[in-house]
Amino acid sequence: MTPRQPPGVLVLLRHGQSTANAGGVFTGWIDVPLTPDGRAEALAAGRLLGAAGLLPDVAHTSVLRRSIVSADLVLSALGRDWIPVRRTWRLNERHYGALTGRRKAEVRAEAGEERYALWRRSLDVAPPPAVPGTAPPAGDPRYAGLPPDARPATESLADVQARLLPYWADHLAPDLARGRTVLVVAHGNSLRALVAHLDALPPEQVAALNIPTGIPLRYRFTPDLRPAEPAQYLDPEAATRAAEAVAHQ
Repeated sequence: MTPRQPPGVLVLLRHGQSTANAGGVFTGWIDVPLTPDGRAEALAAGRLLGAAGLLPDVAHTSVLRRSIVSADLVLSALGRDWIPVRRTWRLNERHYGALTGRRKAEVRAEAGEERYALWRRSLDVAPPPAVPGTAPPAGDPRYAGLPPDARPATESLADVQARLLPYWADHLAPDLARGRTVLVVAHGNSLRALVAHLDALPPEQVAALNIPTGIPLRYRFTPDLRPAEPAQYLDPEAATRAAEAVAHQ
């Protein structure tokens, strides 16, 4: 019998700081650029991966530019621009519905702390839906092939998890089973949804989970693709500080 291929390593990376992150805006599926600091974060993430000997064999991104550009910068820093890169809407940020494009401080003042916290942090509560035609995917060619039932007007984190897990099963898990080092560059909530699944987190822990921008999170796996140890940020101190900042937004 041929020995089983040891599983690969998964690296999760939230894109570098965007202009919406810096401005405290609910972004969702709209495109925003990285700030200069965000570009620097992505390059620094590439250097962290290189120092740890983690050279991706394949990368996966959302179809949003802040994810795409961050991945390009990471791979450039590593000299790995040539590896396969797959892009999917299933890794997109959570759709924030009617909150899309609004400032978080304004929404919190209007809705109150309790409702605001549920919209931002809970597993099952979605914001009010967007008015039809006022937010992506309406009119955006990158979503032209999506069937109507895959075009959200709003999403809870559970909704994000439901559309992300088929991609885990069909693409990420098979890459890992082949022993590859897999880089996923996505968003705060799509990565929260994946971490919640991998770590089997209960709802109260999901609510407290924050993913900082620009700091790689490494997973090692058992042969059945369960985490072999707690996931580790490659810069733990910076990740703790940044996660606290996210929590206070």
